[in-house]
Amino acid sequence: MNNAIFKFDSPQNEPILQYGKGSKEREQIISELNRISSEQIEIPLIIGGKEIRTGKTAKVVMPHNHGKTLGIYHQATEKEIHLAIDEALKAKEMWENLSWIERSSIMLRAAELLSKKYRNLIVASTMLGQDKNVYQAEIDAACEVIDYLRYNVYFASTIYNDQPKSEFGQLNRMEYRALEGFVFTVSPFNFTAIASNLNMSVALLGNTTVWKPATTSLLSNYYLMKIFMEAGLPAGVLNFVPGSGSLIGNTVLKHKYLAGIHFTGSNRTFNSLWRGVTENLTNYVSYPKLVGETGGKDFIFVHNSANPIEVATAIVRGAFEYQGQKCSAASRSYIPKSLWNEIKEHLLNQVSRIKVGGVENFENFMNAVIDENSFDNIMNYIELAKKSNECEILAGGTGDKSVGYFIQPTIIQTTNPYFTTMQEEIFGPVMTIYVYDDKDYQETLDICNKTSPYALTGSIFANDKYAMIQACKTLRYAAGNFYINDKPTGAMVGLQPFGGARGSGTNDKAGGSLNLLRWISPRTIKETFLPAQDFKYPFMEI
Repeated sequence: MNNAIFKFDSPQNEPILQYGKGSKEREQIISELNRISSEQIEIPLIIGGKEIRTGKTAKVVMPHNHGKTLGIYHQATEKEIHLAIDEALKAKEMWENLSWIERSSIMLRAAELLSKKYRNLIVASTMLGQDKNVYQAEIDAACEVIDYLRYNVYFASTIYNDQPKSEFGQLNRMEYRALEGFVFTVSPFNFTAIASNLNMSVALLGNTTVWKPATTSLLSNYYLMKIFMEAGLPAGVLNFVPGSGSLIGNTVLKHKYLAGIHFTGSNRTFNSLWRGVTENLTNYVSYPKLVGETGGKDFIFVHNSANPIEVATAIVRGAFEYQGQKCSAASRSYIPKSLWNEIKEHLLNQVSRIKVGGVENFENFMNAVIDENSFDNIMNYIELAKKSNECEILAGGTGDKSVGYFIQPTIIQTTNPYFTTMQEEIFGPVMTIYVYDDKDYQETLDICNKTSPYALTGSIFANDKYAMIQACKTLRYAAGNFYINDKPTGAMVGLQPFGGARGSGTNDKAGGSLNLLRWISPRTIKETFLPAQDFKYPFMEI
């Protein structure tokens, strides 16, 4: 089976179901929502292919109805963390020596299972556990997960087929080895697709992982793990270890065979992991590869040649889809004075029509934020703006956590381009707007560039090509994903590889081949057919 030269073709992105009124997919997803809501499951650890119940448990609840428990999950102790590392290392030898074609077939089978057999399960569990509306859950938990699995196989194909030239008398080869050790993967709550890709991109290249999932996305992440196992993923390749981040992290960082960290989460946590690696650097067999995406303070910049209704729509969708809980969510805007009144009118009109509530009601554009800590943090920023004489609340500004963690879409106008809500990541449905004099376009671009420590996504709205290029040049390092006349969210696998630099991470571009290259350790092999038989070179002859 393995004696053919095989190359995968570039795939098509998974079609997005629309869940329109009266559609079959809407009927099916409602049925699945009702089924999951009526159950309470138990979520064990899965280590070495075996379910482990520690007895140390906590609840999985619906963010929009936090009195409703969806499941009980078990948490790892130090014993299970060590076991997960041991199982990852034990599984690695067979897994890395398996043909990459066979590893790829498992990824592709997982994609098919998610596309057909388990689509409703993964979408509904993401809706209820992470409070995404049906469309946001569809593009994340179904389409993006599937796209990562299929596109990564194609990208791996191009990597493995890249071989050096051989001259006469020699044969040169490149061996793409897995890393020497295990990879620690830390996934966030906000994207089921990220949880999948942090692990499966690494595994595709022959590595094994110890996976610390976010406690607020365990429902969908547990089902992902079960689906991967059904697809044929061998025991120990992925080890699913819910629990305390600090306990798991501290234990993992001390192990000499830590080969890498694949991370998405807060800047603070990634910095802590990076410091932990440096403190243990002399203990490791190899330098661990650190790949992280850590958030953003993403902008929409508007030139006076822009179309006001397009700008307003981009702000509403970019800032308030999934309650602003995307690393790429727009959270600051710079708008010229000449367009402000018209943009403001469109903005307030659209925001007034946004409905906020539970995911089961498909009329709701927004749902709850993920948990109480997030709710309190976001409301603290809103209260800060309310008390400031530099700010005015144009819309929203209220929240209610009595039943679910609901915050109304909030628009703040500030006279200070360096106000706190223009600089710090809030991770909630809060947009702050600074209105600038049209003549200060370049000066305000410079302010945008240096205001925030992050550099993940951003966009420019302009129909003046010179102004567009001016913005693109000035903001060259302000965003790893830059959009022209579009909201700064919605990157698609294979089309817009995703990642940013500065305080936003290592910019290794998930959804492209660059990320996969981080999970291999290449070895160059040169074979000489007729070796030299004397040390002398021709220049030495007299």
